[in-house]
Amino acid sequence: MRVKTGIVRRRRHKKILKLAKGFYSGRRKHFRKAKEQLERSLCYAYRDRKQKKRNFRALWIVRINAACRKSDISYSKFISGLKKANIDLDRKVLADIAYSNPVAFANIVSQVKQSL
Repeated sequence: MRVKTGIVRRRRHKKILKLAKGFYSGRRKHFRKAKEQLERSLCYAYRDRKQKKRNFRALWIVRINAACRKSDISYSKFISGLKKANIDLDRKVLADIAYSNPVAFANIVSQVKQSL
C-alpha cells in the first residue's frame, strides 16, 4: 500500500519554515537548511536564557562594588555587613539604588559600617 503524506508533510514543513522566518538566505526558504539552523538556534536560545541571568548578576555586582568603593568599603565586606545588619535587599535592588539614588545607598553603607 502507498501512504500519501501530502498534508502531513506540508504542515510539518510550514511549521518549521514559519519558525525560521528571520533567518538569512536559504536557511529560511529550504526546509532541510531551516530545520538544521532552527535546531541550533533553539539550543542557543535555551543556553542564553541561562547566561542572561548570570550576566545581569555580574552587572549588579559591578555596580554595587563601584558604589561601595566610593564609600571606602569593599564589596565582600559590604555584603557580609548587610547580613549582620539584617538588611534583606537583593543585589538587583541594591544595584538600582546605587545607580539611581546614591544618597540612599550611602545611608545603607553607613548602616552596614556600624554593624561591622
